[in-house]
Amino acid sequence: MAGGAKRRGVDLEVFHHLFAAAAEEMGVSLMRSAFSPNIKERRDFSCALFDAEGRMIAQAAHLPVHLGSAPLSVAAARAAFEMQPGDAVLLNDPFTGGTHLPDLTLVSPVFLSGSERPDFYCANRAHHADVGGQHPGSMAPALDVHAEGLRIPPVRLVRGGELVQEMADLLLANMRVPGERRGDLLAQWAANRVGAERLEEMACEHGPEVMSRRAAELLDWTEGLTRALIKELPDGTWDFEDHLDTGAEGEVRLRVVMKKRRGALSFDFSESDDQGSAPVNTPRAVAVSAVFYLLRLLLPPGTPTNEGVLRPVEIITRPGSVVDAVYPAPVAAGNVETSQRLVDVLLGAASKVLKDRIPAASAGTMSNLSFGVRAKEGAFTYYETIGGGAGAGPGGPGAHALQTHMTNTRNTPVEVLENQLPLRVLSNTVRRGSGGRGESRGGDGIIRELEFLVPVELGWIASRQRRGPWGLRGGSRGASGRLTVRVSASALAMTPGPQASLRLEAGAKVEVLTPGGGGFGTPSTQRGRERK
Repeated sequence: MAGGAKRRGVDLEVFHHLFAAAAEEMGVSLMRSAFSPNIKERRDFSCALFDAEGRMIAQAAHLPVHLGSAPLSVAAARAAFEMQPGDAVLLNDPFTGGTHLPDLTLVSPVFLSGSERPDFYCANRAHHADVGGQHPGSMAPALDVHAEGLRIPPVRLVRGGELVQEMADLLLANMRVPGERRGDLLAQWAANRVGAERLEEMACEHGPEVMSRRAAELLDWTEGLTRALIKELPDGTWDFEDHLDTGAEGEVRLRVVMKKRRGALSFDFSESDDQGSAPVNTPRAVAVSAVFYLLRLLLPPGTPTNEGVLRPVEIITRPGSVVDAVYPAPVAAGNVETSQRLVDVLLGAASKVLKDRIPAASAGTMSNLSFGVRAKEGAFTYYETIGGGAGAGPGGPGAHALQTHMTNTRNTPVEVLENQLPLRVLSNTVRRGSGGRGESRGGDGIIRELEFLVPVELGWIASRQRRGPWGLRGGSRGASGRLTVRVSASALAMTPGPQASLRLEAGAKVEVLTPGGGGFGTPSTQRGRERK
C-alpha cells in the first residue's frame, strides 16, 4: 500500500510538471511569434491549461493578474459556444469574463482521440498595445468603457482551423496599427495550437483517461494543501484598508475583511468604495485573482498552481463597487493599479495574523506609460509598465527596481525601443534612496527618462503618487512616485498627477520616478546615525 501510494505521488508530480511545461512552451511560441515589443520583449502575456470542465489545471510562470482571473474567461467562452475541433474563441469584455480591454484572451478546445466534447482547453491572454478607443495605446483616463477601446464579447475568431476573416477584419478596423495587432492575434492562435499538440502527445503516451484523472488529482492535491494552510490559522477577523489616488476623485478606498471561522476562510471586499468615473474600477475577476495570488504566496514551494487554491475560500464582493464594477464603468486601470492595491490590502490584513511572514508594501503601481501617433502613414502605439521597489520583510531588505506582485513582465531593452520607435532613452536607472527606512530597508524604485523625436499623444496611469507604500513593524513609507513632463523642448516642466492624457511636441521629454518599497522594522540608533 505504501509503495503504491508513493508511486501515485511520483506519477502526480510528473503530470504536474508535464502540464506546466506545456503551458510554458505555449508562452515561448507566443513570445517568439508576436510582432509588438509589448509581447515579444516585455512578455506581457500568460498561458494556462484547463480541464474539460474549464478548471485551470496548470499555468506557466507568467503574470499573476492574468492567471488568477483567466478561469472566468474560459467559463465565458464555454458558456457562449459549443466549441468544435479547430475553433478558437476571443474575448476581452470586462463584464463577461475579461479584465480590461487591452487584454485579449483566446480560448481553444482540445479533442483527444476522437472525443465528441473537449477533453481540455488551452488559453492565453496577451496585452495588445492598442485596442482602439479615445487614446492611442488604450490606457489613458476615459469616462466609460466605450472610450477605452473595442469591447469584445466571446466571438469565434477561428472556426474549424480557419481564421474567420470577416471577424478579424471587423476587429482590426477598430484598432490602430492593424498589421501589428493581426500579427499578435495570429501568435496567440499559434500558441494555443502548440499547447494542443503537447496534450495530444501526452495522450498518445499515457492515454486520455489517465490525463483527465491526474488533472483532477492535481486539483485535489492543491486543495488539500490550501486547507492545511487554513487550518494553521487561528479563528479570528483581520481587516485592512488602503487608498488609490486618482485624478478626478482624489482617493478611492479599498477595504478587505479576512475571517477564519471553524475551518472556513473568507475575504470580504464589500465595504470598498462605489465605482466612479476614474478608470480604477475593476471587475470581480481581478479581486479573485488577488486572493489567488495571496494564497499561492503562502503555500509551500512546489505546490501545483491551479484552481484548487480557491476551492476552500469564499470571496465576497459588492456589484457596483470599485472591486466589482458593472457596465459601463471605465476599467483600464483596474487590472494594473487596483490589482496591486488589492494585494497590498490583503497582505496588510494577513500581516496581523502572520506577523513573521508578511513584508511591507511594494511599489503598489505599475506606472503605466502609453504613447502613439495617429497617422495614415507611420502610425505606431506603445505601452509599458515600469517597475519599482519591493517591500522589506522579515527576511531582509526589499529588492531594487523590478516588477512586483501582480505583474511579472520585463522591460523593453533600450536598443529595441530606439530602433523601433522615434524616441531616445535618456536615462534608465535605480532611484537611489527611495526605499523606506527600517531595520530592513525597502527596495529602491526606477528613474526612466524619454525624449520623443516626433509629436505624440501620451497616456499616464499610476498610483502611489501622493503617499508612498506603507512600512511594517516601525518601518517608514517608501518614496511616492511621479511623472514630470516638458510638453515641448522650450516648455517648463509640469507634473500632471496620477492620471493624464497629453499631446506632446517633438523634443518633449518625460521623466518617470517610481515608488520605493516600504521599510520593515524600527531602525536601530546605530543604523539611524549611519544613514544620516
